Amino acid sequence: MSQERWSAVDDYLTDMLAPADEALTAALADSEAAGLPAISVTAPLGKLLHLLARTQGARTVLEIGTLGGYSTIWLARALPEDGRLVSLEYNPDHADVARANLARAGLDKVAEIRTGAALDTLPRLAEEGAGPFDLVFIDADKPNNPRYLDWALRLTRPGSLIVVDNVVRGGAVTDESSTDPAVTATRELFDLVARDPRLDATAIQTVGGKGYDGMLLARVAA
Repeated sequence: MSQERWSAVDDYLTDMLAPADEALTAALADSEAAGLPAISVTAPLGKLLHLLARTQGARTVLEIGTLGGYSTIWLARALPEDGRLVSLEYNPDHADVARANLARAGLDKVAEIRTGAALDTLPRLAEEGAGPFDLVFIDADKPNNPRYLDWALRLTRPGSLIVVDNVVRGGAVTDESSTDPAVTATRELFDLVARDPRLDATAIQTVGGKGYDGMLLARVAA
């Protein structure tokens, strides 16, 4: 198996089960034109997030890491008309691109983007009494994932779902001697999840257009 084969399968799955529409295609194109890194979730994984939110019956979603709003569109489309999505983005230029993408998709009344370091904006959400959120998607700077998990637990309820992207790190997550901050933080994340009685979790390994990685899924226990 090779990256070429993984990408071809992703293209097939996208065509069959998650075909692009104008808003999604434009979101990726405008993100690329603005110089944003090409690290959005793939279409099949975007569709997975959408289905998870729908299966969850989510009315409120918190996203940590917006980028150009591609995953935000998938998640926001799963919400009812009176649903609410709050997405946190560190880079104001990225946030501007995402806001335009959400507006074009007709989702700017559902999805709100807040700029600034998430570890600053998360406490403000708590002070405002935001939440509890039915689903939290964490896909931001990896070294802070353990702290993001802590805030996700503060802003959810029993039955909420927490999803963390990029947790396999191309297999590097198994390297106990790694000094890569993204890997050491991911290992800390797994340790926290495994030891926390409030969480019932698993992780899946994935291959596709973005290579070899995976997602962690954790349900907040009753």
